[in-house]
Amino acid sequence: MPIWLNLGSNSKIFMIDFTNVRIAVDFDGTIVEHEYPRIGKEKLFAFQTLKELEKLGAALILWTFRTGRELEEAVEYCRQNGLEFYAVNKNYPEEIFDERVSRKIDADIFIDDKNVGGFPGWSEIWQILVPYELHQIEAEKRIAKSRRSIFKRIVEKITGPDEN
Repeated sequence: MPIWLNLGSNSKIFMIDFTNVRIAVDFDGTIVEHEYPRIGKEKLFAFQTLKELEKLGAALILWTFRTGRELEEAVEYCRQNGLEFYAVNKNYPEEIFDERVSRKIDADIFIDDKNVGGFPGWSEIWQILVPYELHQIEAEKRIAKSRRSIFKRIVEKITGPDEN
């Protein structure tokens, strides 16, 4: 679900609430270098970015051309790198393949090396989905909260604990 944050002075940034957002992610050329049918070298920041998106509430779907043994190898490779997918080549884990129904994945966001313009890299993907300004805002909130906490402890030391 999209959210706009008002930063004052008519400045707004776009943010995504990742709770229940489905992100379909390709494997070859996106998570790893394209060396199909072999598994290529991991793309820089691929697993870190995907794990962080998962922590933010996103449901990750592996969306790949791979099938059979090659698909199992890709899933296991991701598992060994700490990434478990919500679903694999399915909209949800229990979905049963039916040739009468489209195989197209119902996702909110698609991350694929075949995007128009190619794959920008995982650090760029992170900046698109979770802009730097959001990190700065969150850091400022934590610092302000920490300062209030320190101030409160100093006041309690001088006046005694608040017994409300």
